[in-house]
Formats: sequence, C-alpha cells, structure tokens
Amino acid sequence: MKHDPATPVPVQARALAGSHDVLFITLDTLRFDAAQWCFEEGRLPVLSRYLPAAGWQRRHTPASFTFAAHQAFFAGFLPTPAYPGPHPRLFALAFAGSESIDENTWVFEDAAHLPEGFAKAGYRTLCIGGVGFFNPATALGRVLPGMFEQAFWQPEFGVTAQDSAEQQVALACRLMRDEDKRKLFLFINISALHQPNCHYLPGAVQDSFESHCAALCQVDAALAPLFAAQAERGPALVILCSDHGTCYGEDGWHGHRHPHPTVMTVPYSHFLLP
Repeated sequence: MKHDPATPVPVQARALAGSHDVLFITLDTLRFDAAQWCFEEGRLPVLSRYLPAAGWQRRHTPASFTFAAHQAFFAGFLPTPAYPGPHPRLFALAFAGSESIDENTWVFEDAAHLPEGFAKAGYRTLCIGGVGFFNPATALGRVLPGMFEQAFWQPEFGVTAQDSAEQQVALACRLMRDEDKRKLFLFINISALHQPNCHYLPGAVQDSFESHCAALCQVDAALAPLFAAQAERGPALVILCSDHGTCYGEDGWHGHRHPHPTVMTVPYSHFLLP
C-alpha cells in the first residue's frame, strides 16, 4: 500500500458516539492542487494548525458535481484515499454486502442517511447551505437540506456573495452558542470556491486558478471563529473535504460534471478538536 504522509490520524468514530460533536464542512468545488499549493505556500494559517504536516490528503470523490457527491457523502461514502484499499469508512448506514466497515466505523443500523442516523442517536442536526443545491426555493434544492432537523440558506450564503463564508460561519457560531445543548452534527457547504470566484482577486474579470486560491485564503480566515466557538462547546470530530474540483482549461476542459482528474481528485482531512 502506498504511504501517504498527509493521511489523517486514524479515528475510532464508533467510540466518539455521544461524546463529540461532528462538524462536516465541504469546501465546494475546491481543487486538490489549489488546496495543497496554498498550504505549501503558507497561505492557510488557520487550517495549517489542524492539517497534517504534509498538508491535505489526496482523495477521489464519488461524483463530479455537488448534488451527487453530497448524496454519497450523506450515505456514508466520503472521498476515498487515492491509492488501493481497503479503506474503512468513518460512518456507514447498515446494508447487506458492505465491505468498507470495520470495528471503528460508527454504523447507523436504522437510518436512510447520516443526518437521520445522528438524530436517532440524540444529536441536533443542522445544515447551513451554500450553493444552489441547498437553496430551498425549488423542490430539488430542498432534497439535501430536508435530511436535517434544521436547515438554513439565504442569498448571503450563495456563490455571488463575497463574504459568504463569513456569513455562514457567523450563523454557525450563533447556533452553536444557543440554549440547545444537545450534541451537534453540523454540516456547512462553503460556496466561496465555486464559480464565480474572480471577485476574490483584485482586478480579475474572470475565474482562474489564482482566483480560486484567493477564495480559499479568504475561507481559511473565515473559519477561525468556527473553531473558537467549537472550543467553547467541547470536543469534536471535524471533517473537511471538497465535493469535486473544477477545470480552468486543463486539456481543453472547463468547469465540472465531467471526469477530468482535476474534477475527481479532491483534498480531504479530518481531525479531533479537544
């Protein structure tokens, strides 16, 4: 098996049940190469406190666009390490024939998706949406948020808002500090990396690898209050990953919803907050 120096510390997810919050953050559309370049250049001072010394782990996403990827995530299929397995999962829904469950996997025996499983385990399940698939204005936009006890979306969280990450984190912090003291399964879909992102790079008029990186740097700073609020609450498992990447002309490809390696290769990490 190939050694990956960015492999996160193994987590016994089953042993954390009821004692740890779970923060699941998807950095929508974040490319692996952009995430790792920003890390190696020292442009992620907040996330670098928590990532392994080698940075992000390279993983393969189960789908090339947001809706399909998140359907897989909420079924327990997070991005898979980009080398031969087996790769046991952190969380799983019980089904016959599963081959990626081990003694450390937290298995939800009677749930159709992870938010339902956490709710049945006594957790408060919260969704703070970002991109259009979390906008409840349409029936399709209500599918993913509908899995949660409470779901939030507003235009200020969307792809055109330059301070979307700050707005999303501010709401998360308020929810984390309210009177409901149940353990949390908090999901945030960060929209800032998704096109358009040229507004994060002064003078840019079109999206590029450089504006993509600029967006990530702003997100990095925006996440600091979230981790501070979690420290007030107590221990947590934090999962950070992208749902898919995007192309800026590589091999003639643009955007995503296609199988170019830049789309299907994503950054991933998880860590425990004490």
